[in-house]
Formats: sequence, structure tokens, C-alpha cells
Amino acid sequence: MLTYWFIGLALMLIIEGIMPFLFPALWRDAFRKLVLLSDGQIRFLGITAMLSGLLLLYWVK
Repeated sequence: MLTYWFIGLALMLIIEGIMPFLFPALWRDAFRKLVLLSDGQIRFLGITAMLSGLLLLYWVK
């Protein structure tokens, strides 16, 4: 079971690293825009990402 957690962590790190590796300027600009968002907008992005992940897990399983 712990192996699946490490596989998930490894995949997350690989996916998260793609943008800064391939497009560092675009990644930096995205973060500059992100700091301009309100707390509510950032929370909405967070809940949307979490729900999307849960739906994807449900669909895969």
C-alpha cells in the first residue's frame, strides 16, 4: 500500500516539474499573476483542483 503512495508522489513531482523545466518564463509569469488573485479566487482554484483529482480517481477506480 505504501508503494502506491510513493508512486503517486513520484508522478506528482514529475508532472509538477514539467512546466518549470520546459517553460520557465511562462511558469514565472503564471506565478506573478497568481499573487494578484484574491484569497477567494485562490481557494476556488484549490477546491476545483481537489475535486477534479477526486473525480479522476473515482473514474479510474
